[in-house]
Amino acid sequence: MSLFVASTRSAFRAAAPIKRSFQTRRSYATEPSKGGSSSTILLGAAAVGLAGAGAYFFSGAGAAKKAEASVKQVTEKITPGEIKKAFVGGDQGWLSLKLEEVELVNHNTKRLRFRLPEDDMVSGLHVASAILTKFKPIDAEKAVLRPYTPISDESAQGYIDLLVKKYEGGPMSTYLHDMAPGQRLDIKGPLPKYPWEANKHKHIALVAGGTGITPMYQLIRAIFNNPDDKTKVTLVFGNVSEEDVLLKHELATIENHYPQRFRAFYVLDNPPKEWAGHKGYINKDLLKTVLPEPKNEDIKIFVCGPPGMMNSISGNKKSPRDQGELTGILKELGYSPDQVYKF
Repeated sequence: MSLFVASTRSAFRAAAPIKRSFQTRRSYATEPSKGGSSSTILLGAAAVGLAGAGAYFFSGAGAAKKAEASVKQVTEKITPGEIKKAFVGGDQGWLSLKLEEVELVNHNTKRLRFRLPEDDMVSGLHVASAILTKFKPIDAEKAVLRPYTPISDESAQGYIDLLVKKYEGGPMSTYLHDMAPGQRLDIKGPLPKYPWEANKHKHIALVAGGTGITPMYQLIRAIFNNPDDKTKVTLVFGNVSEEDVLLKHELATIENHYPQRFRAFYVLDNPPKEWAGHKGYINKDLLKTVLPEPKNEDIKIFVCGPPGMMNSISGNKKSPRDQGELTGILKELGYSPDQVYKF
């Protein structure tokens, strides 16, 4: 049975920390940087093409009609016997999805479950890919757009789960945190990222900060859900406090099942007194110790996190389609641009 079948509320509670012993260095923003991030760049680029489409938060009869249109739009393209996919990309447009369930994960993060148009539908996302959310504030000229990587399994039927951290002054995260079950949100996808297939690399390393764990978790699920995929995975995950460590239970479960293939190193900026893991920020010494060496063949390093972390580790992307120059610690350690992918 899959380790990643849709989890219950208890699955989101943190397990005991996995103990490690390296010193570390880097900052993890709990608020969005004023300079923006690669995600902000994506939002700006997408807004140019999608602005002016009207109000995107729906309730009442208007929402019901839009939902019915969404279902018809998707199901008309399905042939008999084909797996129903909610998001098919191309000229499909936006789907109006109903918020079914909200779970408070920690002091600033919620899990939101949105129902797909039909109960036997899967999301249609592939690994790695994301969805784009949209709403239009009252009196605003342009819609607010924000990409998210669902934490639900790609084979889950009838719903997608989003893990959303609320940022002070963040319009989309604030809007999503204020939503109540029964309300609707416009979503489209998939947004393609790094195309994964079994054994594409012998060893991958995932360097994540905060909610940058979600695309990493998508990769991890795909690898360890597939018995034919023997990829070795190393995760370095930085956060401000222990409470901020998202998906800890799920990650600990995977490490316990695959101790020879999956290792997780947790880094806290403000650890509790009893914390036995890494303290401070992700630094050069830690990465040099735990990542596969750049001279090794068939490796890939994935990086995702707030702008400050990205600048320190790899440099930020220039745009969704431009990885930008490789800088920071990974360049200093001798990794080449083709060995690094920035989400």
